[in-house]
Amino acid sequence: MSKIRCLIVDDEPPAIELLEQYIGMIDHLEIVATSHSGVKAFDLLKDTNVDLMFVDIRMPVLNGIDFIKTLKNPPAVILTTAYREYALDGYDLDIVDYLLKPISFDRFLKAIDRYRNRAKESKTVTEAKSIKEIEHVFFNVNRTHHKVLLANILYVESLKDYSRIHLKDAKAIVVKGNIGTTLKHLDSNQFLRIHRSYAISLKHVQSYNQSEIEINGTKLPIGNSYRKGLEGKMG
Repeated sequence: MSKIRCLIVDDEPPAIELLEQYIGMIDHLEIVATSHSGVKAFDLLKDTNVDLMFVDIRMPVLNGIDFIKTLKNPPAVILTTAYREYALDGYDLDIVDYLLKPISFDRFLKAIDRYRNRAKESKTVTEAKSIKEIEHVFFNVNRTHHKVLLANILYVESLKDYSRIHLKDAKAIVVKGNIGTTLKHLDSNQFLRIHRSYAISLKHVQSYNQSEIEINGTKLPIGNSYRKGLEGKMG
């Protein structure tokens, strides 16, 4: 399991030290950076990949709430503060949790558990959406968009500025766009370029060797520069 990358933003060193201690006690958490101000944290996020931020609300120059509002796509946020009256300030920001200082370890664990549950729910929704979205694609055929089920595509053949898509029912359609453009519409987990002139559906592979691959009884050449990628996909 990949670790949750954490950023601590707080102007009080003891508060940072306590969170560092708590984070260090949990294997699946790691600290990637700490910051004593929202201004510095803003710059840190430009070059640092962060999953979860612990942000103090009351800080000089730029408080925690305003700092979060400056971010276009902020990581998940757990707010921390010693002032109970700020508890409602973060509700409009879709924060994960709100921790009141001094933060106890059991309350910290509850906040982490809440983050993990939310992350799982988000991943499930994203995966379900992705599966639904890649069931079919509309291709431009003679200025008319035709619905093609991805499960029916055997392989794609290059025709310079066009592509011929070979289907399970022995038919083929010629679509506008070279093979590279056509592949952009297809799921990279299901389709793979094996030659400058061919891309194949991995689920329809019947056999392959160093020089060719068989799809539904048709043998296609494997280009030297594509062989390693194919072997990696085929395991």
